[in-house]
Amino acid sequence: MSDHPDTSTRLPFVVILLALGTFLMGTTELVIAGILPEIASDLGVGVSQAGLLITSFAIGMIVGSPTMAIATLRLPRRSTLVLALLVFAAGHAIAALSSSYTVVFVARALTALATGTFWAVASVVAAAAAPPAARSRALGVMMSGASLATVVGVPLGSWAGQSIGWRGTFWALAALAALAAVAIGRFVPAEEQRPTVSVRSEIAALGQGRLWLSMAVTALITGGAMAAFTYITPLLTDRAGIAASAVPLVLAGYGIGALVGANAGGRFGGHKPLTTIATAATTGTVVLLLLQTPLSHNPVTTIILVVLLGVVAMSVPPVVTALSVRFAGNAPTLAVAVTVSAFNAGIAAGSSIAASALDSSLGLTGPALVGTIMVALAGIPLSALAAIRATRTDTPEPAQSGADEADEKASETV
Repeated sequence: MSDHPDTSTRLPFVVILLALGTFLMGTTELVIAGILPEIASDLGVGVSQAGLLITSFAIGMIVGSPTMAIATLRLPRRSTLVLALLVFAAGHAIAALSSSYTVVFVARALTALATGTFWAVASVVAAAAAPPAARSRALGVMMSGASLATVVGVPLGSWAGQSIGWRGTFWALAALAALAAVAIGRFVPAEEQRPTVSVRSEIAALGQGRLWLSMAVTALITGGAMAAFTYITPLLTDRAGIAASAVPLVLAGYGIGALVGANAGGRFGGHKPLTTIATAATTGTVVLLLLQTPLSHNPVTTIILVVLLGVVAMSVPPVVTALSVRFAGNAPTLAVAVTVSAFNAGIAAGSSIAASALDSSLGLTGPALVGTIMVALAGIPLSALAAIRATRTDTPEPAQSGADEADEKASETV
């Protein structure tokens, strides 16, 4: 198959619209890293405990994505997206109104339920809207909304949090989510008649070793990158000597890297997924190692490393999500939801272990060490995937159409 169809096929408008939704999701998940001191001070907790608000969000995504995928399986996908955005808005409003750390923690988990639902259903909608050869690219564009959040949403949210308080940031996210719900309801086309898919079919689609190995890879790589990013602010200010007022600009640099990574992963991963993932894992290991060396005392080299960390963090998810859609055939919703859970299982593990490392004798470089180990361990399931690819015959998945078969064969070429 030629490389040209993937780059020349026009993506439908719905993919761009869904990217706006993931922009909000990405902003709320990552903005905490830029306003940790403000939240900790206001709620009367330590910085490491405030960082667990990222962990609570990840846990909500882990549990909520597959649970809500099954619960909303028979609802029209457009209605599910609108409902998810409204719950997302309510979760932010509850957090903004409370002075209790516990309530904010629970509200973050509620918001994560909505985010996991939106992310899983939006991935299926975006993949279905694009031609088979352009699915990875469509998912890369959709997920680039989350990357754009780190360029625009997270820096603005950090700036707002430092200027008017973190509650102002949360109120803004609630209002924007309500507006996004209106836009999704108005412009996402009504779903055409689709085959009825049972819960049993959705669960049966999970019974593939390749699917679980790919999810392990992305959990380790994404989680490792986020272990370092969760506590990047104290490293920037206390180790690299960067002024707190400049932190939002550095976070924007991370976002630019993530935006590049999401689109590059979607474009190149459509043809050579294992090579794309292996490149991300190798680069991530090197970057995280360098963040523990004297290079991270220098502001310029530290900023460069943070940008590269963004590339690594977002280059793998679109590749693995596209593979999940292909492997699952006509029952992709739960497979994608479990893939979303895998991303966030890695984030939850990475951020929680990094919190302990930050408070240990390792200090500011502890989170980067945790990330290094996690990304390096991704080589184990990645090697297993390569071994399966080297020995398996290209027998098409039972539920796949001829176009899907061709797409999978092209996408699995290493």
